[in-house]
Amino acid sequence: MIGFYDYTVILTYLSLLSAGAGIIISLSGTGHPYIGTFFLLFCGLCDAFDGRVARTKDNRTDMEKAFGIQIDSLSDLVAFGVLPACIGSAMIRTSSVLQALFVPHHFDALHVLHWVFNALLVLYILAALIRLAYFNVTEEERQKTEGGTRKYYLGLPVTSAALIFPAVMMMQYMLPMDISVIYFPVILVTGLLFITPIKVPKPGLKGILIMIGIGLLEFLVMLMMHLFFRR
Repeated sequence: MIGFYDYTVILTYLSLLSAGAGIIISLSGTGHPYIGTFFLLFCGLCDAFDGRVARTKDNRTDMEKAFGIQIDSLSDLVAFGVLPACIGSAMIRTSSVLQALFVPHHFDALHVLHWVFNALLVLYILAALIRLAYFNVTEEERQKTEGGTRKYYLGLPVTSAALIFPAVMMMQYMLPMDISVIYFPVILVTGLLFITPIKVPKPGLKGILIMIGIGLLEFLVMLMMHLFFRR
């Protein structure tokens, strides 16, 4: 079979499989957006260590390194670009508040709002694509001129989606009212931050562990609320 299948790419493959499962579950007739969020959190966990695991193999060929870079970006687009958008689409379908807003009636403005929400989801995916492609080309140029490890990112990394959207879902569970509508301004701002030239420090191992701890907290809170309250 074409491709590479050693341990250096396992986490990236697992992230993509998790993202695909989350998309299918979120968009299925019996699916639920909150279940899709658990898959998003797992994608973030895989992404936190895939690069470190890959670099433990000293004898990687140039083709193996290039392949790893390509699949990492492609997997990130699905996991942190497409999956959050699909979770948002599932919220439109399952939220009682959004359904009450968008049922057929005489208020055409609300029909327009429905299309606006869907447009935001699509534009978010585009922003994630641009951010990933821009990172790839600038990183290639930086390696040629500077070398070494970068100290900061330009634009919010798309992997931040693994913590941002579960936080919104966690608030949905914890608050007494349905705040599904908040998801869409958040996805708009997040998408804009992907392509805004702000400097974001690259986290070291300590920072990665802190983010994993935050993700684990989000996972446990959502799991407990889902099991006990079934919202």
